[in-house]
Amino acid sequence: MDQEGSERLARYLSTQQAETSLVKPGQEMPTVPLAAAALGVQPGQIVKSILFEGKKDRQVIVLAIAPGDVRVAAGKVGTAAGVSQLKLASPDTVLRATGYAVGGVPPVGHVTKLPVVVDSRVLEHPFVFGGGGDEHHMLRITPQDIVRMTGAVVADVVADPEPRQTP
Repeated sequence: MDQEGSERLARYLSTQQAETSLVKPGQEMPTVPLAAAALGVQPGQIVKSILFEGKKDRQVIVLAIAPGDVRVAAGKVGTAAGVSQLKLASPDTVLRATGYAVGGVPPVGHVTKLPVVVDSRVLEHPFVFGGGGDEHHMLRITPQDIVRMTGAVVADVVADPEPRQTP
């Protein structure tokens, strides 16, 4: 993948009143722990942007933004967005709805205005890092700017921990 996505994101960010920066760590970051270590932050400060498809009165795409070190509950995202029967969106749908390929989807600056749900845990940090438009860049942004720029609803969308089996 080339840098077209990060360049498009940089152009979008230049039109916003937000303190953001695109960071290129210079190493691969295929996991949240590796990304956090490369950036010198806590794993909870790495956020993921996950697209779901569901139904309202028509087919709807919903973006969930959550800490990268937790599982997202589709049912909780659906409740917060008022959409039922959510399932993960396909890579083609992600690209079409956001303008970015899976692995580089930023929390802001999509080609389509999407309903967005931000997990409340994201707001616990002064800044977070999300996809930077391609697999080589990360976007440093405040959670408040994510909410403002996307018009997001803030809710708890983290999956409940699975009960432990006791012998």
